[in-house]
Amino acid sequence: MTVFSVKSGRPLIVAFEGWNDAGDAATSAVRAVIERYNLDATFSIDTEVFYDYQQVRPTIEFIPDEGRRINWPTASFFAPTDISTNVHALMGTEPSRSWPTFAATFLDEALAADITGVIVLGAALAEVPHTRPIEVGRTSDNAQVREQFDCERSQYEGHIGITTVVAQFAEQVGIPTLSLWAGVPHYALHSPSPKVTYALLAELNEIAELDIDLTEFEAQAKEWEETVDEIAEGDEDMTDYIQRLEEERDNTTGPLASGDAIAAEFEEFLRSNDDGSQNP
Repeated sequence: MTVFSVKSGRPLIVAFEGWNDAGDAATSAVRAVIERYNLDATFSIDTEVFYDYQQVRPTIEFIPDEGRRINWPTASFFAPTDISTNVHALMGTEPSRSWPTFAATFLDEALAADITGVIVLGAALAEVPHTRPIEVGRTSDNAQVREQFDCERSQYEGHIGITTVVAQFAEQVGIPTLSLWAGVPHYALHSPSPKVTYALLAELNEIAELDIDLTEFEAQAKEWEETVDEIAEGDEDMTDYIQRLEEERDNTTGPLASGDAIAAEFEEFLRSNDDGSQNP
């Protein structure tokens, strides 16, 4: 039995806006899952308990025939409306406080839904070139998961986001967890990163055996890459920097490179930038 597969298990796909979501890449991937499988929000947390509104401010929008509506930061558990669908999702804004209670509350929902495995998505700023395929790192604290997916146990030490708390708590209540992290080119942060979202969805399709059509996401990724190319063409320093990243990436991913070396390089970048920026 593959606990992360929709064909033999009941996986929960998790992402949060904020610290763990550079370029909106992780939450965009979960939104694609929610849309593809027509998932409904069946449970949402009490927003006042978990959010500091000066840190995560509410927004307001105008709705025709209804007037202005305040949207409060929250997080929701999404379940299928079709009994033949097994995938679930958890998405929202990273909470400001009471993280243990927040994680425990949603894991109660996961246990009630008979979730068999949790897949946590994250995206972090990294020194990676936008012109190369986005690599997605797989890690797990579960020995059986590491053996099944030939992945490593993260050696990262430093600041963490709510995704790490959810993953740790899930393991404590007996739900195997796999974390998928992708690097977002830090010089191209000021826009959504569809190429990173595309990479995360491709991993989800493989691991969870989803059937999300990636055609549109691939096209958006190509358009995004071309846009960054155009920006770089007008900046000599940026062009030189990208070329250096390309050389480093090509050397790292050559025939002599190992998966351990790539993971170690990514974690070293996170440690060197452990000052409040995104990391797992």
